[in-house]
Amino acid sequence: MEEFDVIVIGAGSGLDIASAYANRGKDVAVVEPGPLGGTCLNRGCIPSKMLIHHADIIETVENSEKFHIRAEINDIDFQKITEEVNSTVAEDAEAIETAIENSDRHTLYKTEAKFVDEKTIEVDGEKITSDLIFVAAGTRPMVPPIEGIDSVGYLTSKEALKLEEKPDRIVMIGGGYIAVELAHFFDAVGTDVTIIEAGDSLIGREDKEISEKFTQLASEKYDVNLALRASKVKQENGEIKVHAEDKEGNKETFAGDELLVAAGRVPNTDSLDVEKAGIDTTERGFIETDEYLETSVEGVYAIGDIADNWMFKHAANYESEMAFKNSLTGNNHSVDYTAMPHAIFSAPQISGVGKTEQQLEENGTNYVRSTYDYENTGMGLALKEKDGFVKVLASEDGDILGCHMIGPDASSIIHEVLVAMKAGNGKVDDIKDTIHIHPALNEVVQRAFNQL
Repeated sequence: MEEFDVIVIGAGSGLDIASAYANRGKDVAVVEPGPLGGTCLNRGCIPSKMLIHHADIIETVENSEKFHIRAEINDIDFQKITEEVNSTVAEDAEAIETAIENSDRHTLYKTEAKFVDEKTIEVDGEKITSDLIFVAAGTRPMVPPIEGIDSVGYLTSKEALKLEEKPDRIVMIGGGYIAVELAHFFDAVGTDVTIIEAGDSLIGREDKEISEKFTQLASEKYDVNLALRASKVKQENGEIKVHAEDKEGNKETFAGDELLVAAGRVPNTDSLDVEKAGIDTTERGFIETDEYLETSVEGVYAIGDIADNWMFKHAANYESEMAFKNSLTGNNHSVDYTAMPHAIFSAPQISGVGKTEQQLEENGTNYVRSTYDYENTGMGLALKEKDGFVKVLASEDGDILGCHMIGPDASSIIHEVLVAMKAGNGKVDDIKDTIHIHPALNEVVQRAFNQL
């Protein structure tokens, strides 16, 4: 059995830890069955946002008449778009793999990892061990137990990003962030989009006002069907039919050329056999970690989506840094998720940080709130933006409890709130008292805070 100084399972954010230890002269084993770079590079953030940018450009052209500019789209080369995106991603993954293979401190195992004992892993019939292990093996799409689902060629987010032919109609099961981002892309290139969502709104985990506004806007572009649960899937006459029903048993049927299942994600702990290593998991199967990201087994850390924390790439990057520091110092750095933000690159964009209004209500927290519309600012007028707004939630003492945005560049303009909450005093005055450039788009943030 070969022993390493460090073992890293998963080649996404775990590669940062592998490289950091290799740079310190340690022998590091990296175990990754798929392309290197993890979910973000290969089947998540990077390819999806590259595709979505094409949709943004299409939308800009289509909306040009609002600005008295007559422009039209003559052709959309769907195959060329997806080929270019995926070849770029593949090149990056191959470059990472080449760098690892050329390192005399890394040993790459391109295979599945399975724990067979505490701190002992089997790879291709060989056993390897280390006193220091980082589990960063991520998650995979969850496919609900729908009757007939295995008999049709459904897509998950992974396959949807690699389609070579544009579907005329696509049916999506699920109305979370993956569905609405891909709906934006497919709608822009000319695909009829149908969304089936079991909840009462799309992106239901967002602040209720954001979710309601987005659902309204999405319903104007897509065929949005709420409070329906898919019960049966069948392929007939060259199309996929999805049967769904509501709580009262009323049934509806939807048809499309492709079916996308975007019903959430599940952790890869089952394929790793983590229970054989004595690693505790939650009821949903995620690895439990303490405030230092260490698992129930000393010397074994978990980061990224597989851990029961935040399922964002920026969270995984932060966790890789903290887990590395803790493994060096003996757990002297507790993780601080203050002001953990997120964004949805849909149309329109959405971003958020802190508590939602419904969370504050459920917790019985006293709060004050304000909203401010994009169109009431100079740049909002220039953009002719009639739907976007910023919502602020604060304590009566002026602590920022949450901030949520829907509208152009929401993923960018929220960052001043993040800095105020993380590096500033976390007070409303941090934003109010900062001089903002006029008429930059961020004025909408300042004015939302001013109203408090």
